[in-house]
Amino acid sequence: MKKIALIPARYAATRFPAKLMQLLAGKPVIVHTYLNTVATQLFDEVWVATDSTVIYDAIVAAGGKAVMSQRPHESGSDRIAEAVADMDVDIVVNVQGDEPFVKREPLEKLLQVFDGEAGRQVQVASLMQVLTDANNIQDPNYVKVAVSKSGNALMFSRSVLPYPRSTELAITYYEHIGVYAFRKKALMDFTAWPITPLEAAEKIECLRYLENDVAIKMVLTDYMGVEIDTPEDLRKAEAYLQ
Repeated sequence: MKKIALIPARYAATRFPAKLMQLLAGKPVIVHTYLNTVATQLFDEVWVATDSTVIYDAIVAAGGKAVMSQRPHESGSDRIAEAVADMDVDIVVNVQGDEPFVKREPLEKLLQVFDGEAGRQVQVASLMQVLTDANNIQDPNYVKVAVSKSGNALMFSRSVLPYPRSTELAITYYEHIGVYAFRKKALMDFTAWPITPLEAAEKIECLRYLENDVAIKMVLTDYMGVEIDTPEDLRKAEAYLQ
């Protein structure tokens, strides 16, 4: 199977404008993400798909591959779907541009769910980690996921999920890490469907799959680093590097 990584990179950001071009140890965040994805040695190719000539030029200057989006997109999945439409590829991994500490092990585990007889049934997979901090569980910026016994996603939400109606039970909360792997057809189907009601309400793009009855296999992983969403996150990333 041919496997490629696509990193969607939009210049504008509501909470932290131009966050992908903020310097981290002397290099833009997006360049860290690109180089660390390449360093995993898991992919036949790694590309950045962007709406910004500034990001495009930064990746090319770092010796990387970048492609300019030809139209506006509502989600990262839509952006990478445009980029891979004419590519000969089996599995596409969407690596978030604001995740500069990409590591091999979580992505390797993600790709492995497509292997073997059982893997042939998997169309979409994504990463999750255990969430233990009470403030983060309440924080709508942390997307929570509930999973079935077989490891498929039941629901994603910015609300507390599940809601602890019973205080006598120990509940394990999972944070959805926005790294996806798709079979190419599943990705192209996604872009053909209209935005769905739950997706629109929660602003969580993967709900479009669940609302169209496509299962998402969830893969448990350890913490991948720091996601850059705010200036405070950038300071945390600097501390993490040290």
